[in-house]
Amino acid sequence: MTHMSTHYSVRYAVHPNDFVSYDTQKLRKEFLIESLFESGTIQLVYTHYDRYIVGGAMPSSEALTLEAIDPLKADIFLERREMGIINVGETGIVRVGDTEYELGYKEALYLGRGEQNISFHQKDGKQPLFYINSAPAHHAYPTQKVTQDEAEIVELGSLETSNRRTIRKLIVNSVVQTCQLQMGMTTLDTGSVWNTMPAHVHDRRMEAYFYFELPEDQTLCHFLGQTHETRHIWMQNNQAVLSPPWSIHSGSGTSNYTFIWGMAGENLDYSDMDGCAPNQLR
Repeated sequence: MTHMSTHYSVRYAVHPNDFVSYDTQKLRKEFLIESLFESGTIQLVYTHYDRYIVGGAMPSSEALTLEAIDPLKADIFLERREMGIINVGETGIVRVGDTEYELGYKEALYLGRGEQNISFHQKDGKQPLFYINSAPAHHAYPTQKVTQDEAEIVELGSLETSNRRTIRKLIVNSVVQTCQLQMGMTTLDTGSVWNTMPAHVHDRRMEAYFYFELPEDQTLCHFLGQTHETRHIWMQNNQAVLSPPWSIHSGSGTSNYTFIWGMAGENLDYSDMDGCAPNQLR
């Protein structure tokens, strides 16, 4: 659906017993978000997983204004919500009320509940790509920019298991006060291709993955489903995928890459997860 320069679609929740019967086309329709960035538009997907919103804003020479979409039943977008924005393009500007925030590549901005007059701008004619996640919020916390250096950094995995990676927790409760939204970025070392392995699920949270820095001639396979009943979706650069609370969220590429994880739900504890040994996956 279209609302001025804001385009949105709605995704409904899927029961795991129904999920097992999906063919490739159905899997992609329900979980894959193929087109996040289209020039001069804001693209949004409103999901019924914790009422999470995943989207992207790609301003042209004219600014893009964030408008409330119909499913929100609100006068302003963040009337009952919070938002995280991470720039995956060239340097750009997010204007919030009377304040301008300049976001460089991989820098993040947390917007608290109640913020209004939000717009996205180019800087010096360069093309920013603003990746957006939003979740319902019960309290207004301060809007705050987070740079790569301000993130909480964790090193995990090894080259021997092809999953050596650096996690930067950008919008998490150890760095920024939020109601439930948590976002961060995982970068795989050259020679590593597996993310989030060993795999896990967390019934208390849903999640969305956005894959980028994947070379144009390469591809990536995202795995989803219950640990005993998994499926896969082949993905390209700058695409996102939804992960229900009952599903693993793991991927492997034909090259190393970076991905942004975003989640919302009942628990802010990053380590709140139920793991599954690699040789137990089915």
